[in-house]
Amino acid sequence: MPGETIRILSDIHYGEHASRVRSLGQLRPLFDGATRLVVNGDTLDTRPGPDPERTARTKEEVRAFFGEIGAPVTFLTGNHDPDFSANDLADLADGRVLVTHGDILFADIVPWGQDSPLIRDRLHQEQSGIAAWEALALEERLAIHRKVAATIPQRHQAETDFTKYVIRFLKDTIWPPSRIATVIRAWKAAPRLAAALLKRDRPAARFAILGHTHRRGIWRVSPQATVINTGAFCWPSGSFVVDLLPSRLLVRRVDARQGEFRLGTTVAEFGLEP
Repeated sequence: MPGETIRILSDIHYGEHASRVRSLGQLRPLFDGATRLVVNGDTLDTRPGPDPERTARTKEEVRAFFGEIGAPVTFLTGNHDPDFSANDLADLADGRVLVTHGDILFADIVPWGQDSPLIRDRLHQEQSGIAAWEALALEERLAIHRKVAATIPQRHQAETDFTKYVIRFLKDTIWPPSRIATVIRAWKAAPRLAAALLKRDRPAARFAILGHTHRRGIWRVSPQATVINTGAFCWPSGSFVVDLLPSRLLVRRVDARQGEFRLGTTVAEFGLEP
């Protein structure tokens, strides 16, 4: 479509203390010039929590806000909002770009998390009845990941008291300290795993656009595979947006200025021609 700009962002984590988005209106400047938005998972946390009414209110806030921005929005699921959308991925630019949250890269969804053993067990239970798990299409594997993610309860994400939140966050994320090494291993492995995913499931695609690990970056793994992670709107992470134009892909920094999030400099540009 001539003049179309599809803008992709992820990991807003609205409603959680770690999110820098205290009000959804702070995001509005990021939508300038976009004709369509793709929000790539973990927009909020919809998993079972101690306050279902609060979760329901947050869902309504998100849907109402994005329903009024003046551009169509496609929400993709993440491991924190596995039931927020019917879409687990998006194939864009005539199949040259795959957008998905990124947790599908890992056998336990969140290898650095407190719940990784539980997730691994539940995924194993789901897979045990499938004769050829590796033969399943990407969409089928994602559906199983989402089914399991929807059973994992919120932890620190549901805590409303800030001090208690910090304590629970540290316990869930970086304790014991050996978990930090797990985070670093996941960061290092993700680009290679994403390139392998493209080769297996989307051989015509040249770009994988992910979130999930909260580590923004661009990795050209091979001449055929470039992996882009848009980071997160959470402390201490930074964020990118990706703009898909008819013949180009731009990666742009997100800057926080005067209480709002705004489009920053272009840090990379790629041609989309075959």
